[in-house]
Formats: sequence, structure tokens, C-alpha cells
Amino acid sequence: MIRLRRAGEDDFEAIWTIFHRVVRSADTYPYPPDTDRDQARALWMVPPNRTYVALEGRKVVGTYFLRPNQPGQGAHVANAGFMVDPDIQGRGVGRAMGTHALEEARRAGFLSMQFNMVVGTNQRAVALWRDLGFSIIGTVPAAFNHPEHGLVDVHIMYRKLQEP
Repeated sequence: MIRLRRAGEDDFEAIWTIFHRVVRSADTYPYPPDTDRDQARALWMVPPNRTYVALEGRKVVGTYFLRPNQPGQGAHVANAGFMVDPDIQGRGVGRAMGTHALEEARRAGFLSMQFNMVVGTNQRAVALWRDLGFSIIGTVPAAFNHPEHGLVDVHIMYRKLQEP
């Protein structure tokens, strides 16, 4: 069973382990593969991010952040980023985090959620977000340099959460 909770500073070592493996693969996130620990902390843990961890027992198996997509007049639209331990992908951790993030975003008063860059070759993520009610509202051609496939498209995905 997957349990989700807010991350604390004590969780960063486990988050870093996942972050480093996911980013080093260079196939789903635009962060440089050599992003270091301090840069990762700043990208993942620093406000306005609200960071969460997914636990299987006591082990951190995934993490996500939730934040406004834009400041000021765009702050009612949420944005989020998700990472699952590569050793356990396909076991429902991403779905549990996605569902939790939608609930947390509603609770925080966000009206919608937008993902700015879902790599088109990441078919598992695209399928999950569609299944959770997101639509592709735009595609940017050749916007991501994939290590295996070269330049690939990215999708902008959107879902309404609640009425104003």
C-alpha cells in the first residue's frame, strides 16, 4: 500500500536518490543529467513548491511537488512534477501520487492544473495523465532532446479542477 505525506528535509536524501536516477537518464525531464544535489534541492524542495513523498512501508518510492504554474495572475493554475523510483515503475506509485496531487491542488484552491512539458515518448506518463482526466491542449514539435530518439515533441496537458 502506498502512503503519501508532505516531505520534510529528512526525506531529501531519498528524494535525491530518485531525482538523480531519473534526471541522469535524460529521457523525461529537461534538467541537465549532471544536476547536482544542491541544484536538485532548489528545484524540488524550495517554496513555492509543496513537496510530497510516496512511501511503501518506510521506504520513499516516489516524490512530487505542487506549485503555482505562474506567479501573480496565473497563480490559480497548479503545476506539478512527479518522479518514481525506476526500480518500481508500473506498480501504481505514479497513479497514487497523481490522484493525491489533484486532491491537494483542489484543497489548496487551485482551479486547474497544467503540465508544461510531458515528453511525447513518455507514453506511460501521457496515458496516466489522460486516464486522470488531462487533455493535450498543445504540442511543441522537437522541443526535447531525447538521448535515444533525438528531438521529440512535448505535450502541454491540462485539467480543470473546480469552478472559481
